Amino acid sequence: MKVIIIGGGIGGLTTALSLHEAGFEVKVFESVKEIKPLGVGINILPHCVRVLTNLGLQEKIAQNAIETSDLVYFNRFGQQFWTEPRGRFAGYKWPQFSVHRGVLQMLLFDEVVERMGVETITKNHHLSHFEQNQHEVIAHFIDKETGEKIHEERGDILIGADGINSVVRQQLYPNEGPPVYSENVLYRGTTIMKPFLNGNSMAMIGSLRQKMVVYPIGKPDADGNCLVNWVGNLKEGKSKLTARDWNREADKARLVEIYKTWNFDWLDVPKMIDGAKAVYEFPMSDRNPLDKWTFGRVTLLGDAAHPMYPIGSNGASQAILDADCLTECLKNTSSIEEALIEYDKERVPAAAKVVLQNRAKGPDEIMDMMEDWFPNGFLPEEVPHDKLAAVMDNYKKVAGFDIQTLNQKK
Repeated sequence: MKVIIIGGGIGGLTTALSLHEAGFEVKVFESVKEIKPLGVGINILPHCVRVLTNLGLQEKIAQNAIETSDLVYFNRFGQQFWTEPRGRFAGYKWPQFSVHRGVLQMLLFDEVVERMGVETITKNHHLSHFEQNQHEVIAHFIDKETGEKIHEERGDILIGADGINSVVRQQLYPNEGPPVYSENVLYRGTTIMKPFLNGNSMAMIGSLRQKMVVYPIGKPDADGNCLVNWVGNLKEGKSKLTARDWNREADKARLVEIYKTWNFDWLDVPKMIDGAKAVYEFPMSDRNPLDKWTFGRVTLLGDAAHPMYPIGSNGASQAILDADCLTECLKNTSSIEEALIEYDKERVPAAAKVVLQNRAKGPDEIMDMMEDWFPNGFLPEEVPHDKLAAVMDNYKKVAGFDIQTLNQKK
Protein backbone atom coordinates (compact mmCIF):
# COMPACT_ATOMS: atom_id res chain seq x y z
CA MET A 1 0.00 0.00 0.00
CA LYS A 2 1.32 3.43 -0.96
CA VAL A 3 0.39 6.53 1.04
CA ILE A 4 0.82 10.09 -0.30
CA ILE A 5 1.19 12.71 2.44
CA ILE A 6 0.68 16.36 1.56
CA GLY A 7 2.67 18.49 3.99
CA GLY A 8 5.99 18.06 5.76
CA GLY A 9 5.11 19.60 9.11
CA ILE A 10 5.06 17.88 12.49
CA GLY A 11 1.84 15.98 11.70
CA GLY A 12 2.88 14.89 8.22
CA LEU A 13 6.36 13.77 9.25
CA THR A 14 5.14 11.88 12.32
CA THR A 15 2.58 10.14 10.11
CA ALA A 16 5.29 9.19 7.64
CA LEU A 17 7.43 7.64 10.39
CA SER A 18 4.49 5.84 11.95
CA LEU A 19 3.28 4.37 8.65
CA HIS A 20 6.80 3.36 7.67
CA GLU A 21 7.28 1.51 10.96
CA ALA A 22 4.02 -0.31 10.21
CA GLY A 23 5.34 -1.42 6.82
CA PHE A 24 3.61 1.00 4.44
CA GLU A 25 5.20 2.77 1.49
CA VAL A 26 5.13 6.54 2.02
CA LYS A 27 5.82 9.65 -0.07
CA VAL A 28 5.76 13.14 1.44
CA PHE A 29 5.27 16.26 -0.70
CA GLU A 30 6.05 19.71 0.64
CA SER A 31 5.19 23.00 -1.04
CA VAL A 32 8.28 24.98 0.07
CA LYS A 33 11.68 24.82 -1.59
CA GLU A 34 13.46 24.30 1.70
CA ILE A 35 12.13 23.03 5.01
CA LYS A 36 13.32 25.49 7.67
CA PRO A 37 12.91 25.42 11.46
CA LEU A 38 10.09 27.99 11.64
CA GLY A 39 8.04 29.02 14.64
CA VAL A 40 8.92 29.27 18.30
CA GLY A 41 8.16 27.08 21.30
CA ILE A 42 5.54 24.38 21.69
CA ASN A 43 4.68 21.84 24.35
CA ILE A 44 4.14 18.18 23.62
CA LEU A 45 2.08 16.39 26.23
CA PRO A 46 2.42 12.86 27.64
CA HIS A 47 -0.27 11.35 25.40
CA CYS A 48 1.64 12.29 22.25
CA VAL A 49 5.10 11.74 23.78
CA ARG A 50 3.87 8.15 24.22
CA VAL A 51 3.47 7.94 20.42
CA LEU A 52 6.89 9.49 19.78
CA THR A 53 8.46 7.19 22.37
CA ASN A 54 7.01 4.15 20.61
CA LEU A 55 8.68 5.47 17.44
CA GLY A 56 12.01 5.48 19.28
CA LEU A 57 12.31 9.27 19.49
CA GLN A 58 12.04 10.15 23.18
CA GLU A 59 15.78 10.22 23.84
CA LYS A 60 16.53 12.45 20.83
CA ILE A 61 13.74 14.84 21.79
CA ALA A 62 15.02 14.98 25.37
CA GLN A 63 18.43 16.06 24.12
CA ASN A 64 16.85 19.04 22.36
CA ALA A 65 14.08 19.98 24.78
CA ILE A 66 13.24 20.83 28.36
CA GLU A 67 11.31 18.27 30.38
CA THR A 68 8.56 20.41 31.88
CA SER A 69 8.27 19.89 35.63
CA ASP A 70 5.26 22.00 36.56
CA LEU A 71 2.57 24.35 35.28
CA VAL A 72 2.01 27.47 37.39
CA TYR A 73 -0.72 30.11 37.04
CA PHE A 74 -0.42 33.72 38.24
CA ASN A 75 -2.69 36.75 38.09
CA ARG A 76 -1.57 40.05 36.52
CA PHE A 77 -0.04 41.09 39.84
CA GLY A 78 2.23 38.06 39.85
CA GLN A 79 0.31 36.22 42.58
CA GLN A 80 0.30 32.43 42.22
CA PHE A 81 -3.12 30.77 42.43
CA TRP A 82 -2.57 27.34 40.85
CA THR A 83 0.32 24.93 40.45
CA GLU A 84 0.47 21.32 39.34
CA PRO A 85 3.25 18.91 38.41
CA ARG A 86 3.42 17.82 34.78
CA GLY A 87 4.51 14.76 32.84
CA ARG A 88 6.54 12.23 34.80
CA PHE A 89 6.61 14.64 37.77
CA ALA A 90 2.83 14.13 37.97
CA GLY A 91 3.09 10.33 37.73
CA TYR A 92 2.58 9.90 33.98
CA LYS A 93 4.58 7.15 32.29
CA TRP A 94 5.80 9.69 29.72
CA PRO A 95 7.25 13.19 30.06
CA GLN A 96 5.97 16.55 28.86
CA PHE A 97 8.48 18.45 26.73
CA SER A 98 8.90 22.12 25.91
CA VAL A 99 10.77 22.46 22.62
CA HIS A 100 11.30 24.80 19.70
CA ARG A 101 8.74 23.89 17.05
CA GLY A 102 11.35 24.11 14.31
CA VAL A 103 13.80 21.92 16.23
CA LEU A 104 11.16 19.20 16.60
CA GLN A 105 10.18 19.47 12.94
CA MET A 106 13.81 19.17 11.78
CA LEU A 107 14.38 16.25 14.14
CA LEU A 108 11.43 14.47 12.54
CA PHE A 109 12.62 15.44 9.05
CA ASP A 110 16.11 14.05 9.70
CA GLU A 111 14.60 10.87 11.10
CA VAL A 112 12.46 10.37 7.99
CA VAL A 113 15.52 10.83 5.76
CA GLU A 114 17.63 8.47 7.88
CA ARG A 115 15.05 5.69 8.13
CA MET A 116 13.27 6.02 4.79
CA GLY A 117 15.73 7.73 2.44
CA VAL A 118 16.09 11.28 1.16
CA GLU A 119 13.80 10.50 -1.78
CA THR A 120 10.85 10.07 0.62
CA ILE A 121 10.36 13.85 0.88
CA THR A 122 9.87 15.89 -2.29
CA LYS A 123 10.09 19.68 -1.84
CA ASN A 124 8.87 22.53 -4.06
CA HIS A 125 5.81 20.48 -5.03
CA HIS A 126 2.60 22.40 -4.35
CA LEU A 127 -0.60 20.37 -4.61
CA SER A 128 -2.95 21.90 -7.16
CA HIS A 129 -5.66 19.24 -6.93
CA PHE A 130 -6.29 15.53 -6.62
CA GLU A 131 -8.64 13.01 -8.17
CA GLN A 132 -9.57 9.50 -7.14
CA ASN A 133 -11.35 6.41 -8.38
CA GLN A 134 -12.12 3.01 -6.90
CA HIS A 135 -8.51 1.90 -7.41
CA GLU A 136 -6.22 4.87 -6.66
CA VAL A 137 -5.67 8.56 -5.89
CA ILE A 138 -3.79 10.84 -8.29
CA ALA A 139 -2.19 13.98 -6.86
CA HIS A 140 -1.28 16.81 -9.27
CA PHE A 141 1.55 19.19 -8.35
CA ILE A 142 2.67 22.60 -9.59
CA ASP A 143 5.57 24.93 -8.97
CA LYS A 144 3.90 27.47 -6.67
CA GLU A 145 5.86 30.42 -8.03
CA THR A 146 5.28 29.77 -11.73
CA GLY A 147 2.07 27.73 -11.66
CA GLU A 148 3.75 25.24 -14.00
CA LYS A 149 2.53 21.64 -13.81
CA ILE A 150 5.51 19.60 -12.70
CA HIS A 151 4.40 16.18 -11.47
CA GLU A 152 1.61 13.75 -10.73
CA GLU A 153 1.79 10.99 -8.13
CA ARG A 154 -0.39 7.90 -7.87
CA GLY A 155 -1.09 6.10 -4.63
CA ASP A 156 -3.64 4.17 -2.62
CA ILE A 157 -4.33 6.89 -0.04
CA LEU A 158 -3.84 10.65 0.12
CA ILE A 159 -3.50 12.40 3.49
CA GLY A 160 -3.92 16.16 3.67
CA ALA A 161 -1.53 17.32 6.39
CA ASP A 162 -1.05 20.73 4.78
CA GLY A 163 -2.07 23.08 7.56
CA ILE A 164 -4.83 25.55 8.34
CA ASN A 165 -4.97 26.71 4.68
CA SER A 166 -5.03 23.13 3.39
CA VAL A 167 -5.47 22.64 -0.36
CA VAL A 168 -6.88 19.17 0.32
CA ARG A 169 -9.49 20.52 2.72
CA GLN A 170 -10.37 23.30 0.29
CA GLN A 171 -11.08 20.76 -2.45
CA LEU A 172 -13.18 18.67 -0.06
CA TYR A 173 -14.99 21.74 1.30
CA PRO A 174 -14.82 24.38 -1.45
CA ASN A 175 -17.34 26.74 0.17
CA GLU A 176 -15.88 26.80 3.67
CA GLY A 177 -14.18 30.20 3.49
CA PRO A 178 -11.26 31.60 5.53
CA PRO A 179 -10.22 30.66 9.07
CA VAL A 180 -12.26 32.02 11.98
CA TYR A 181 -10.45 34.89 13.70
CA SER A 182 -10.76 35.08 17.50
CA GLU A 183 -10.03 38.84 17.81
CA ASN A 184 -6.95 37.86 19.81
CA VAL A 185 -3.45 38.48 18.47
CA LEU A 186 -0.49 36.40 19.62
CA TYR A 187 2.91 38.05 20.07
CA ARG A 188 5.75 35.54 20.14
CA GLY A 189 9.41 35.81 20.96
CA THR A 190 12.38 34.07 22.50
CA THR A 191 14.86 35.62 24.94
CA ILE A 192 18.19 34.38 26.31
CA MET A 193 17.92 35.03 30.04
CA LYS A 194 18.30 33.63 33.54
CA PRO A 195 15.82 30.84 34.35
CA PHE A 196 12.71 31.63 36.39
CA LEU A 197 10.97 29.63 39.13
CA ASN A 198 12.64 26.18 39.22
CA GLY A 199 14.13 26.47 35.72
CA ASN A 200 11.80 23.87 34.16
CA SER A 201 8.47 25.53 34.89
CA MET A 202 5.78 26.72 32.49
CA ALA A 203 4.07 29.89 33.70
CA MET A 204 0.73 31.39 32.68
CA ILE A 205 0.12 35.00 33.75
CA GLY A 206 -2.87 37.35 33.65
CA SER A 207 -6.20 36.63 31.98
CA LEU A 208 -7.36 36.14 28.42
CA ARG A 209 -7.73 39.89 27.99
CA GLN A 210 -3.99 40.26 28.56
CA LYS A 211 -1.98 37.11 29.03
CA MET A 212 1.62 35.95 28.96
CA VAL A 213 2.83 32.35 28.61
CA VAL A 214 6.49 31.70 29.47
CA TYR A 215 8.61 28.55 29.43
CA PRO A 216 12.22 27.53 28.69
CA ILE A 217 12.99 25.62 25.50
CA GLY A 218 16.76 25.37 25.83
CA LYS A 219 19.14 24.08 28.48
CA PRO A 220 21.29 26.58 30.46
CA ASP A 221 24.61 27.63 28.94
CA ALA A 222 27.93 28.09 30.75
CA ASP A 223 26.72 31.43 32.14
CA GLY A 224 23.48 29.95 33.45
CA ASN A 225 21.31 31.57 30.78
CA CYS A 226 18.73 29.64 28.78
CA LEU A 227 16.46 30.26 25.81
CA VAL A 228 13.00 31.18 27.07
CA ASN A 229 9.94 31.12 24.84
CA TRP A 230 7.16 33.59 25.55
CA VAL A 231 3.76 34.34 24.02
CA GLY A 232 1.74 37.46 24.75
CA ASN A 233 -1.97 37.20 24.01
CA LEU A 234 -3.90 40.47 23.65
CA LYS A 235 -7.56 41.03 22.91
CA GLU A 236 -7.10 43.40 19.96
CA GLY A 237 -10.57 43.22 18.41
CA LYS A 238 -10.79 43.56 14.65
CA SER A 239 -7.40 43.27 13.00
CA LYS A 240 -5.81 43.78 9.61
CA LEU A 241 -4.03 40.48 10.14
CA THR A 242 -5.74 37.75 8.17
CA ALA A 243 -3.36 34.79 8.10
CA ARG A 244 -0.80 33.05 10.26
CA ASP A 245 2.67 34.14 9.23
CA TRP A 246 5.62 33.11 11.38
CA ASN A 247 7.77 35.88 9.89
CA ARG A 248 5.62 39.00 10.40
CA GLU A 249 7.37 41.29 12.87
CA ALA A 250 5.51 43.33 15.48
CA ASP A 251 6.33 46.58 17.29
CA LYS A 252 8.40 45.42 20.27
CA ALA A 253 8.37 48.84 21.96
CA ARG A 254 4.56 48.86 21.95
CA LEU A 255 4.48 45.46 23.62
CA VAL A 256 7.01 46.53 26.29
CA GLU A 257 4.77 49.51 27.07
CA ILE A 258 1.63 47.35 27.35
CA TYR A 259 3.33 44.98 29.81
CA LYS A 260 5.39 47.64 31.65
CA THR A 261 3.82 47.00 35.08
CA TRP A 262 4.36 43.24 34.92
CA ASN A 263 7.61 43.25 36.89
CA PHE A 264 7.42 40.52 39.52
CA ASP A 265 9.95 39.28 42.03
CA TRP A 266 10.22 36.04 40.03
CA LEU A 267 10.07 37.46 36.47
CA ASP A 268 10.57 40.86 34.82
CA VAL A 269 8.19 40.60 31.85
CA PRO A 270 9.00 43.94 30.09
CA LYS A 271 12.72 43.22 30.35
CA MET A 272 12.13 39.75 28.90
CA ILE A 273 10.19 41.20 25.95
CA ASP A 274 12.82 43.87 25.35
CA GLY A 275 15.55 41.21 25.37
CA ALA A 276 14.09 39.39 22.37
CA LYS A 277 15.80 39.95 19.02
CA ALA A 278 12.41 40.25 17.36
CA VAL A 279 8.72 39.87 18.17
CA TYR A 280 6.34 38.19 15.73
CA GLU A 281 2.58 38.60 15.54
CA PHE A 282 -0.25 36.60 14.09
CA PRO A 283 -4.00 36.31 14.66
CA MET A 284 -5.24 33.51 16.87
CA SER A 285 -7.59 31.62 14.59
CA ASP A 286 -9.12 28.21 13.99
CA ARG A 287 -11.80 26.60 11.84
CA ASN A 288 -15.19 25.20 12.68
CA PRO A 289 -15.10 21.43 13.32
CA LEU A 290 -16.05 19.24 10.37
CA ASP A 291 -18.49 16.34 10.40
CA LYS A 292 -16.08 14.17 8.43
CA TRP A 293 -12.49 14.27 7.19
CA THR A 294 -12.57 11.19 4.97
CA PHE A 295 -13.88 10.99 1.42
CA GLY A 296 -13.08 7.65 -0.17
CA ARG A 297 -9.28 7.30 -0.27
CA VAL A 298 -8.61 10.87 0.94
CA THR A 299 -8.52 12.14 4.51
CA LEU A 300 -7.22 15.03 6.62
CA LEU A 301 -4.81 15.21 9.55
CA GLY A 302 -3.44 17.81 11.97
CA ASP A 303 -4.16 21.49 11.33
CA ALA A 304 -5.73 20.61 7.98
CA ALA A 305 -8.35 18.64 9.90
CA HIS A 306 -8.71 20.57 13.16
CA PRO A 307 -6.80 23.86 13.49
CA MET A 308 -7.29 25.09 17.05
CA TYR A 309 -6.34 27.92 19.37
CA PRO A 310 -2.93 27.36 21.00
CA ILE A 311 -4.50 26.84 24.40
CA GLY A 312 -3.75 23.85 26.58
CA SER A 313 -0.62 22.85 24.63
CA ASN A 314 -2.59 20.65 22.26
CA GLY A 315 -2.11 21.69 18.61
CA ALA A 316 0.91 19.57 17.72
CA SER A 317 -0.12 16.92 20.24
CA GLN A 318 -3.46 16.30 18.53
CA ALA A 319 -1.75 15.97 15.12
CA ILE A 320 0.53 13.29 16.55
CA LEU A 321 -2.48 11.47 18.00
CA ASP A 322 -4.04 11.58 14.51
CA ALA A 323 -0.92 9.91 13.07
CA ASP A 324 -1.03 7.13 15.65
CA CYS A 325 -4.74 6.46 15.21
CA LEU A 326 -4.56 6.47 11.41
CA THR A 327 -1.70 3.97 11.46
CA GLU A 328 -3.54 1.64 13.82
CA CYS A 329 -6.69 1.76 11.67
CA LEU A 330 -4.74 0.93 8.50
CA LYS A 331 -2.88 -1.89 10.26
CA ASN A 332 -6.00 -3.47 11.69
CA THR A 333 -8.53 -3.06 8.86
CA SER A 334 -8.23 -4.86 5.53
CA SER A 335 -10.18 -2.33 3.45
CA ILE A 336 -8.66 1.13 2.88
CA GLU A 337 -12.03 2.83 2.83
CA GLU A 338 -13.13 1.08 6.03
CA ALA A 339 -9.85 1.94 7.76
CA LEU A 340 -10.26 5.63 6.97
CA ILE A 341 -13.86 5.55 8.14
CA GLU A 342 -12.69 4.02 11.44
CA TYR A 343 -10.09 6.80 11.71
CA ASP A 344 -12.91 9.34 11.23
CA LYS A 345 -15.09 7.67 13.85
CA GLU A 346 -12.40 7.98 16.51
CA ARG A 347 -10.60 11.23 15.71
CA VAL A 348 -13.27 13.57 14.28
CA PRO A 349 -15.35 13.80 17.49
CA ALA A 350 -12.29 13.70 19.76
CA ALA A 351 -10.53 16.57 17.97
CA ALA A 352 -13.76 18.59 17.67
CA LYS A 353 -14.14 18.51 21.45
CA VAL A 354 -10.65 19.98 21.87
CA VAL A 355 -11.25 22.69 19.25
CA LEU A 356 -14.47 23.76 20.96
CA GLN A 357 -13.00 23.47 24.46
CA ASN A 358 -10.10 25.70 23.41
CA ARG A 359 -12.57 28.24 22.03
CA ALA A 360 -14.20 28.14 25.45
CA LYS A 361 -10.76 29.00 26.95
CA GLY A 362 -9.73 25.43 27.76
CA PRO A 363 -7.78 25.12 31.01
CA ASP A 364 -7.02 28.87 30.86
CA GLU A 365 -10.61 29.51 31.92
CA ILE A 366 -9.23 29.57 35.45
CA MET A 367 -7.34 32.77 34.57
CA ASP A 368 -10.55 34.63 33.75
CA MET A 369 -12.31 33.09 36.76
CA MET A 370 -9.65 34.49 39.09
CA GLU A 371 -9.64 37.88 37.34
CA ASP A 372 -13.42 38.13 37.65
CA TRP A 373 -13.50 37.01 41.28
CA PHE A 374 -10.42 38.92 42.48
CA PRO A 375 -9.73 41.89 40.15
CA ASN A 376 -7.56 43.59 42.78
CA GLY A 377 -5.69 40.49 43.96
CA PHE A 378 -6.46 37.90 46.63
CA LEU A 379 -5.37 36.41 49.92
CA PRO A 380 -4.04 32.82 49.73
CA GLU A 381 -6.95 31.45 51.75
CA GLU A 382 -9.44 32.95 49.28
CA VAL A 383 -8.40 30.78 46.31
CA PRO A 384 -11.17 28.23 45.50
CA HIS A 385 -8.88 25.31 44.68
CA ASP A 386 -11.72 22.83 44.19
CA LYS A 387 -13.36 24.93 41.46
CA LEU A 388 -10.03 25.44 39.67
CA ALA A 389 -9.25 21.73 39.92
CA ALA A 390 -12.56 20.83 38.29
CA VAL A 391 -11.69 22.93 35.21
CA MET A 392 -8.18 21.50 34.93
CA ASP A 393 -9.27 17.88 35.38
CA ASN A 394 -12.07 18.24 32.83
CA TYR A 395 -9.68 19.56 30.18
CA LYS A 396 -7.32 16.63 30.64
CA LYS A 397 -10.21 14.26 29.99
CA VAL A 398 -11.43 16.17 26.93
CA ALA A 399 -7.93 16.37 25.42
CA GLY A 400 -7.16 12.70 26.12
CA PHE A 401 -4.46 12.89 28.75
CA ASP A 402 -6.13 12.17 32.07
CA ILE A 403 -3.56 10.11 33.92
CA GLN A 404 -5.72 7.11 34.81
CA THR A 405 -6.71 6.42 31.19
CA LEU A 406 -3.37 7.25 29.62
CA ASN A 407 -1.17 5.24 31.95
CA GLN A 408 -3.08 2.07 31.02
CA LYS A 409 -1.73 2.34 27.47
CA LYS A 410 1.55 0.96 26.18
